[in-house]
Amino acid sequence: MKTVMLLGGTKGVGKEILKASLKKGYNVAFCSRNTEEGKEIIESSNNKDLLYFHKIDLNSIEGIEDYYKETIKRFKKIDALIIYAGITPVASLIDTDEDTYDKVFNVNLKAPYFLLKHVLRSMIENNGGSVVFFGSAHMDYGQEDRTAYALTKGTLYTLSTHIAHHYAKHGIRSNYLVMGWTSTEGELQLRKQEGISEEQLKNDAGNIIPMGRMLTPNDPVPAVMYFISDDSAMTTGSIIRITGGEYI
Repeated sequence: MKTVMLLGGTKGVGKEILKASLKKGYNVAFCSRNTEEGKEIIESSNNKDLLYFHKIDLNSIEGIEDYYKETIKRFKKIDALIIYAGITPVASLIDTDEDTYDKVFNVNLKAPYFLLKHVLRSMIENNGGSVVFFGSAHMDYGQEDRTAYALTKGTLYTLSTHIAHHYAKHGIRSNYLVMGWTSTEGELQLRKQEGISEEQLKNDAGNIIPMGRMLTPNDPVPAVMYFISDDSAMTTGSIIRITGGEYI
């Protein structure tokens, strides 16, 4: 039985990956700083024994090692690590304050880096594993008002290829998924704060995205499940774009 560890997992695409993993009979460890969200997912599941929730605030690496240790204690190994959690602050380079910069780098880059430090050691011991990074089309240069976010996503791509190159000898593979404009809870909330309704957002996105609509949280899931599975045993260092044809 495989064990999937999620950085995130209570919202958006992360939650859909969690549900798809449970359907496969995989163990799933997931995390959030919101305990109620974690409890709700477990209580509503018919596979409670396959789930482990860990409360953590990704603004600090305090607790990262505990999340890893508790996952190993519960499930003995980690077959796949999905780096999903991230924040997308609205700020151009000339408008970014230090607090905004620190938060996006802590959550999007520092937390994954130090979780990987522990998980890779476990994967080496078990002679294999799969790491999936959730990226963004912002990785290339990004919109003007997403500067710090773009930097973190570009660096995560470098980290993915670094792992693919240097850890293939241990049977570890690493791949980067570019996720396009998606109707996650976070995106809908952000646009609501800007005075844009969900219907207006989807209409606007449909006029911009070549394939005519926003992604749903389910659209990236099949690719992630492929990367988790043994079908991708020789797939590493790759980048897959699930964007509906949208490129920045």
